[in-house]
Amino acid sequence: MTDTIAFQGVPGAYSDLACRTAFPGMATLPCQTFEAAIDAVRSGAATLAMLPTENSLSGRVPDMHTLLPDSGLSIIAEHFQRVEHCLLGTPGATLADVRKIHSHAVALGQIRALVRELGAQTVVEADTAGSAELVARWNRSESAAVASSLAAEIYGLDILRRNVEDAAHNTTRFYVMAKTPRLPPVEADNLITSFVFRVRNVPAALFKALGGFATNGVNMTRLESYMVGGQFSATQFLAEIDGHPERRDVRLALEELDFFSREIRILGVYPAAPFRLAQRAAQSGAD
Repeated sequence: MTDTIAFQGVPGAYSDLACRTAFPGMATLPCQTFEAAIDAVRSGAATLAMLPTENSLSGRVPDMHTLLPDSGLSIIAEHFQRVEHCLLGTPGATLADVRKIHSHAVALGQIRALVRELGAQTVVEADTAGSAELVARWNRSESAAVASSLAAEIYGLDILRRNVEDAAHNTTRFYVMAKTPRLPPVEADNLITSFVFRVRNVPAALFKALGGFATNGVNMTRLESYMVGGQFSATQFLAEIDGHPERRDVRLALEELDFFSREIRILGVYPAAPFRLAQRAAQSGAD
């Protein structure tokens, strides 16, 4: 039986492309919502889930902050997917035919130069691949979609132009989630630990809580706050650090964090993706 990886969206979505790129041997399972993708793993309908957590242009994916801590799943890997928008038209259509461009609101905001060049009207749809499906169904040369090359293949559309995005660095980072944690060895290199925590309601609690990472030389790569349960006084933080939680320096830093926190939950310990390591190497060379 072929292992299955779940994602939110319709076939041809960038999440679908991420699944096929990272796990080419697995079948993909489209789900209507992030919750449905998580439930698919919990129920055994899928082995893994590919869930977006942040984008280099549009920032974090808010739903992940609230869903992951109580999902019952663990992060076992990260994957970075380059977002290469393509302008898709019906077979035989040309750029000159395009009068309306359909896509997700975020994608339309990332192709402003193309919209100006063509003088086309933008139409917001629920998602990128869904817009490709609509354009294929309508079969009108004046209507085009902005979506992935995978969507063009699935829905039988022509790629009128590739890489129509304004920014060449448009990349989405995904968490790969599983029902059971896959803890790497403590001594393994290039590990990431993701966790959420809430600090105690005392003066300078966050400053004191994070001090242990500085004094123990632990690199923190991500720290974001978000509201919990609609309460302005209940702030939770999502953090990511380099290293295994059982490594001495990380363990000491987490112990200090625990002293000033009400709750700490490890979401996953996993290897840094090659994309991350390449960026670090490039940054080190630039410095």
